[in-house]
Amino acid sequence: MLSALAFMIIDKNNGPVLVVPVIFLGIFFVGFWIGMQMPKVKMMRRGNTIDQDVLFAGRFLLVKLNSGQPLLNAIVDASRSYGVGGKFFKEIVSDIELGTPLEEALTKSMNYTPSYKFRKILFQITTALKIGIDVSGSLESVLEEISNQQLLEIKKYGKRLNGITMFYLLMAVVFPSLGMTLFIVVVSLLTTSKQGFGMFIAVLFFLAVLQFMFMTMFRSIRPKVNI
Repeated sequence: MLSALAFMIIDKNNGPVLVVPVIFLGIFFVGFWIGMQMPKVKMMRRGNTIDQDVLFAGRFLLVKLNSGQPLLNAIVDASRSYGVGGKFFKEIVSDIELGTPLEEALTKSMNYTPSYKFRKILFQITTALKIGIDVSGSLESVLEEISNQQLLEIKKYGKRLNGITMFYLLMAVVFPSLGMTLFIVVVSLLTTSKQGFGMFIAVLFFLAVLQFMFMTMFRSIRPKVNI
């Protein structure tokens, strides 16, 4: 469709039609690359979502184990809990109900989970099952490690946020406020009303793009932690 649109535009302007196959190949390969990246993007999003609730899901599992429940019953109760962690435990329970042994189901989930933190929890559980030691002790230690890691991420985020906020105030608040005042004065003296209005709209569009860029930046550097 994009190539057909390009052909109509080129043909209407009496341009070289042989450029259309090149445009088609360029659009095709760009679209193919974007399509190949979509599974990775979805995996990354799911991993980030799991990372937000992984500590709560692990602590829920630890409380059930410390209360005397077997590991399988604790996983079943965790699958019924709220949040993304519960949905992921539900997939493990579904494999077990289909006849997969507990240790094999945990190993399968550990290999396919997009969350590094959740993989560490499953690794400690499967290792404890293979060795034959208490699962709650290994789980408690890895949850403490994840908790400390999240605290470091929050502190690192605070330091980065201070610098980016200062840069945002200068580039998106102070400079545009002073610049717009000078711009209105200069435009009113040097250009006509129609030209000044067009330039004014262009500056507003640039400021809107700048604000969107900073909003995206603030959202991207936020740690994947429920705080």
